[in-house]
Amino acid sequence: MSSTIHNISIDCHDTYALAGFWSQVFDCPRQPDDFPGDPEAMLLPPGGPEVLFIAVPEGKSVKNRLHLDLQPADRTRAEEVERLLGIGATLVDDQTRPDGSGWVVLADPEGNEFCVLRSAHERAAAAAARAAAEDGEPA
Repeated sequence: MSSTIHNISIDCHDTYALAGFWSQVFDCPRQPDDFPGDPEAMLLPPGGPEVLFIAVPEGKSVKNRLHLDLQPADRTRAEEVERLLGIGATLVDDQTRPDGSGWVVLADPEGNEFCVLRSAHERAAAAAARAAAEDGEPA
C-alpha cells in the first residue's frame, strides 16, 4: 500500500487573498463558499492536488522547507515569470544558467518561495540542440 497527495496545505495570514493569488497562478477559481476572513480557503487546480490555505497566527520566519516547482504549460519560463511578477509575486533569485537550464525563485505575497522551471517545449528544444551539436549538425 502507498499514499497519495490529497492536498497541499499552505499556512498564511490571509487565506482568501493568498488563495486569490494562487488561483491566478493555477488559472482556477477559489471555492465558491470561501470568503474574506475565512480561516480556510481551497483551490482545485486542474490536474493537481487540492491546495488548502490555513490561517495561522505566526508569520513566516525562515526559508520554506517544502516548496512548489512550477513548469509553464503554454509559455516560456521568462514569460511565466513576467506574468507571475505582474500578479504579485516577487523575485527572490534567478538561477538561470547561460545554457538556459536552471530556475527562477519567486515568492508569493506572503513570502512563500516557489520556483519556475523551463517549459517542456524549452526542455525539448534544448535537448534537440544538444543532440544536433553532438552529431555535428547546425541547430
